[in-house]
Amino acid sequence: MANVLIGATGSVAAVRVPALFDAFTAAGHAVKVVATDAATYFFDPAPLRANGALVLDSDEWPGTRYERGDAVRHIELRNWADVFVLAPLDANTLAKLAVGLCDNCLTCVWRAWDTARPVVLAPAMNTLMWEHPFTRRHLRALAADAGAGHIPAHLADDALIQQINDRSPTLRVVGPITKALACGDTGIGAMAEVPDIVAAVQAILAKAKAA
Repeated sequence: MANVLIGATGSVAAVRVPALFDAFTAAGHAVKVVATDAATYFFDPAPLRANGALVLDSDEWPGTRYERGDAVRHIELRNWADVFVLAPLDANTLAKLAVGLCDNCLTCVWRAWDTARPVVLAPAMNTLMWEHPFTRRHLRALAADAGAGHIPAHLADDALIQQINDRSPTLRVVGPITKALACGDTGIGAMAEVPDIVAAVQAILAKAKAA
């Protein structure tokens, strides 16, 4: 039983956010979702809002003007969560994470995250976006920050992800899969299946508990 924070970004794969929420809940976890505004284009936020499980950018500073003592939502979420699951992680947000930008609630959670606690990334994007050299650079940068050390630039995608997962104590990447994408292309880039993401989270939580 853990507190699972799902970070949802503006990939078409955000249609699976409700399924992810239900799967983690069914596994016995407490679940909250922090979503970018773009992510909510792909799923109905109303059910998650109704039970208080969804945090949006508009919730970060809801008052007319900040006063000392007001809640800071990205810090509250950071303190609450045992694991941060960015699923889907789009190309734009991956780039922001890699260079430390924090211009919305989700990326502020990332920037404020305790790096001793686990993170799971489930990228989802168009095939050519996934294959762009920037994607590897960004993943390698995140891996280095997560204690994986130097990872060679020449590795193929599967080997790159395997090295990140083997060498980082706190970061796991659940690589995208090949299928017909929503844009009409067929290729790698679709978000991993929900059970595979849940399994990765369960595994890294078990490792963290055993440490």
